[in-house]
Amino acid sequence: MRFELGWCEGARRCESPHFNQRPLGEVSLLVIHNISLPAGCFGLPYIDQLFQGCLDTNADASFAQLQGLEVSAHFLIRRNGERVQYVSCNDRAWHAGLSRYGERVNCNDFSIGIELEGTDTEPYTPEQYQSLVALTQALLAEYPSLSTERIVGHCDIAPMRKTDPGQSFDWERYLGKLKEYTQALRS
Repeated sequence: MRFELGWCEGARRCESPHFNQRPLGEVSLLVIHNISLPAGCFGLPYIDQLFQGCLDTNADASFAQLQGLEVSAHFLIRRNGERVQYVSCNDRAWHAGLSRYGERVNCNDFSIGIELEGTDTEPYTPEQYQSLVALTQALLAEYPSLSTERIVGHCDIAPMRKTDPGQSFDWERYLGKLKEYTQALRS
């Protein structure tokens, strides 16, 4: 998997207007999220619409709270493993909100956000893990300041506000596959 100007080859490109330049051009943190619109419903067009700024907030009663929201992520991984990219990895997507990693605030400035189509409580699919591992491997190769030690959940950088990717995310499975990859690179 290759990148050109921060865009991932093989990901469906669905550009969002909700981004801006990274203040330092740094990419050194990977943040895992989850999203479903409406909550618990999968395979619908609403996530794309939200990130593109064209969500019809009348389409579902739960969307009223999203009126005027300007949010994006770099990637979405759908239940079938499809990767969608909204913002170049070289730009700042608006996914983390009020956030802190160590002593640093404003994690959007230096992170890549990956949304998994899902919920905190519903298991993610094997296709999602496979796609996430492959994408993460490509990101680790493309951005040398990223490492497996610098991968967090949204809950880790915004603990009082966020719970995703939730207890249903199998960190051991995900990081185990990445560790295998990293060890193979060193061999």
